[in-house]
Amino acid sequence: MILARSLLYVIWIYLGMAAIATLYAPWTLFSRKGAMAAMRAWSRLAQAGLPIVGIRIKIEGLENIPDGPTLVAMKHQSMFDVTIPPLTLRDPCIVYKNELSSTPFMGFYLKHARMIPVARETQATALKRMLRAARTEADEGREIFIFPEGTRVRPGAPPQYKPGVAALYRELNRACVPIATNSGLCWPAKGVLRRPGVITVQILPPIAPGLPRADFMRELEGRIETASNALLPAAHAPAPALEPAQT
Repeated sequence: MILARSLLYVIWIYLGMAAIATLYAPWTLFSRKGAMAAMRAWSRLAQAGLPIVGIRIKIEGLENIPDGPTLVAMKHQSMFDVTIPPLTLRDPCIVYKNELSSTPFMGFYLKHARMIPVARETQATALKRMLRAARTEADEGREIFIFPEGTRVRPGAPPQYKPGVAALYRELNRACVPIATNSGLCWPAKGVLRRPGVITVQILPPIAPGLPRADFMRELEGRIETASNALLPAAHAPAPALEPAQT
């Protein structure tokens, strides 16, 4: 039953993506607003179909998003997470893997929405381009959104935060809003199965600008990981660190 419902949901989101992409393409060719509208429409459709697989959504802390341009960093456990910025932020500019630029439909809309691709194989050059683009978009009032681990990580797995988020924090000199989630419990990083349950998204209080790099990374990882792990059942939670032996 879970497999059948999961397959039905996959059909729902991909047929919906094709329909929305076709419908919004003419508008998108002439205006970035068309691309943003298409992304919001697909995100609403993806979330609206979740009852098919017995999933509910709970979003907490919307009041923690500041007015105006800011940096937003979210835990990344599943593809569900990409539906969050279009529906919670006013005008998000998403940092994404450059490989997605060549995917059907998605690549077209990412380009026309002026999102920021990052080619990870040329790290130094890619970082400079990312920072330059982020500064331009932030100066236009957009929120810069990034998954600081750069890829999906299963619930409870050791975190692997990349330096790009710290570079953005320094370059933009804006507050950083951390977002925690447990989405991977219901929507695994790979495969088509979707498991019934509640996906919780917690938007946490912002980290003030101006912290030294090491302090910022420690604060960001600590907040996101602590909140995300608190959303996990005991079977998925990471083991506690061992206390040093007393001598």
